[in-house]
Amino acid sequence: MTYQCLIVDDERPLADSTAEYFNLFGIRTAAVYSGRDCLAFLQDNKAALLLLDINLGQDELSGFELCLRLREATQIPILFISARQSDDDILLALGVGGDDYIQKPYTLSILLAKVKAVLKRCGGRTEPKPVYDHGRLMVDFAAEKLLVDGKPVKQKAMEFKLLSYLIHNKGRVIPKEELFQKVWGDCFTGDGTLNVHIRHLREQIEEDPNAPSLIRTIWGTGYLFEETEQ
Repeated sequence: MTYQCLIVDDERPLADSTAEYFNLFGIRTAAVYSGRDCLAFLQDNKAALLLLDINLGQDELSGFELCLRLREATQIPILFISARQSDDDILLALGVGGDDYIQKPYTLSILLAKVKAVLKRCGGRTEPKPVYDHGRLMVDFAAEKLLVDGKPVKQKAMEFKLLSYLIHNKGRVIPKEELFQKVWGDCFTGDGTLNVHIRHLREQIEEDPNAPSLIRTIWGTGYLFEETEQ
């Protein structure tokens, strides 16, 4: 069976009420309560998006470990949901393959809007685009491949989408709010998520990530992609 959303959370009443709410608004949703149950569920079913808690009770798999395992086989959007609020948790969640981090307690209507936006973005079709080849950087938009100095660089889907948008708008200062709308497909993504993705991109493509020349920060506004001399 195919679901639009799978909730993985050991807080059963919260997971069940969230799933029920989503189903009422036409988002086909199921809930499981452990990492092991999630893996078993996905053997027989498909999900277009995961809402994944970090703490999964007595389960042997944490949300972080489950995300790493899932990323070996799928690039579907994974949105972490957690009451943990430290920057280290957010960085780790995004670092292991999460696409966003949503803090509990959440408002059901806001969470539903975010999920709908992500599903719409991931379900939209895009026309094949040409290759960007400039200096040490080559991006094949159609094949979704990045090469730096002729070597392939492994990226998460959201990192590639963000890099593509920056390149297609090179030479123009892009406000953060525009990146939230055009890349993540919503207005609920926070600065922390964007900052982590920008840092990852710089580590992938910049000669010196601590002194970036390609992706420049325009303080108080957003980011600017500039082509360097070949």
